[in-house]
Amino acid sequence: MSKLTVCSALAVFLMVADTRFSFTQPMRAAIADALYPVQWMVMQPVNWVRGSAGYFQSVQAAQSSTEQMRITLALQSQKANQVEELALENTRLRELLELRERITTPARAAQILYDAADPFSRKVVIDRGELHGIVPGSPVIDGHGVLGQVTRVFGAVSEVTLIIDGDQAIPVLNTRTGVRGVAFGDLSNPGGGMELRFAPADTDVQAGDVLSTSGVDGVYPPGLAVARVDKVERRSESVFARIALSPLAQVRGTMHVMVLQPVASQIEPRPSEATVQAPARKSLRQ
Repeated sequence: MSKLTVCSALAVFLMVADTRFSFTQPMRAAIADALYPVQWMVMQPVNWVRGSAGYFQSVQAAQSSTEQMRITLALQSQKANQVEELALENTRLRELLELRERITTPARAAQILYDAADPFSRKVVIDRGELHGIVPGSPVIDGHGVLGQVTRVFGAVSEVTLIIDGDQAIPVLNTRTGVRGVAFGDLSNPGGGMELRFAPADTDVQAGDVLSTSGVDGVYPPGLAVARVDKVERRSESVFARIALSPLAQVRGTMHVMVLQPVASQIEPRPSEATVQAPARKSLRQ
């Protein structure tokens, strides 16, 4: 019994120490790099099966898809002409007002390898890591919106925490009203949901509103689609409304993603106090 008590106490101590000081991080990185070839080999049969299923697609379905793409291309061509005119007008207005161009965010394509083994979180592993220029904190998106954020980087792979994870928070903007808020992952929703917390009960928000990134956190570029409002509950016993959200990204079905560079790394550093005061002192001497 004493051995069990000592071992239990030691296990708890090691878990707390690892959480606090992350002293096993180098060992985890080395193990992940060593197991990557094995993981790659195990995933090959799955990739072959998926490739074979796509190869044996019926000719009729392919022809139908081609025809649909032609119609879509024609519509996109009409919209492209309008976009070019708007872009030209926007450029002229910026030149007139002497405004700088918006920050362009570099991106790198990646593929999701598998879900992380932790049952108490919502994380996936992608096939890009430190060797490919991935840094912690990088936003990850799919074709529909924000998928998550890189929270751990190894040599050849990286761990991405999805936006439906309980520890994830994203500053958002209601595209209809312009009201800002913070969206959190909601692990109580088995299907993978989110919630808008700390919104006053009288906030102008309705079911169907679309939330996008506000860009105030220095991580996510502004304007990326995040979630749609599903339900709004205003309770008399609380000053805050309960707002349930559905993520727009395919958090459970997507395979290919884009990893963006954090916005903060693209912004020029804030000038130090000494640099700002130096010209002022020089002018006073003159």
